[in-house]
Amino acid sequence: MAEHLATIIWTRGTDDFLDKRYHRAHRWQFDGGATVAASSSPHVVPLPYSDAAAVDPEEAYVAALSSCHMLWFMDFASRAGYRLNRYTDAAVGTMAKNAEGQLVVTHVQLRPVTCFDAAHAPSAAQLDDLHHRAHASCFLANSVKTQIDCAPVLEVEGA
Repeated sequence: MAEHLATIIWTRGTDDFLDKRYHRAHRWQFDGGATVAASSSPHVVPLPYSDAAAVDPEEAYVAALSSCHMLWFMDFASRAGYRLNRYTDAAVGTMAKNAEGQLVVTHVQLRPVTCFDAAHAPSAAQLDDLHHRAHASCFLANSVKTQIDCAPVLEVEGA
């Protein structure tokens, strides 16, 4: 069993917080050392309380699904002897209300464009098969209904 770690860090700074006028900008730190600027989406929390230049959780969700699919696709293409030169995906996630009235990501459309070396390219049917296999193998696509638990720890300053 492998664990994947992410540390999310937000500090209030000088914002009052209780007046609900506080920034949502924060950082994601990963176990490999990468740090990513993150924020709520300006579609959810208006500027200036969100940071449009930062990655929001919904974008990250779409990107993670697309990335997982791509990595499996590359593995299957390589094993089959197809030389992939370029892969781009302008993936789109759609937010809407579900049957319970909750706002959720209801659909993610992957739109991969692949470019292969002419001497080592799959047919259209083989390309379709590679994408079907990638989707079936993607850890995240198979985890969309993941159980999420919360184990909170309380700290109090100035007590």
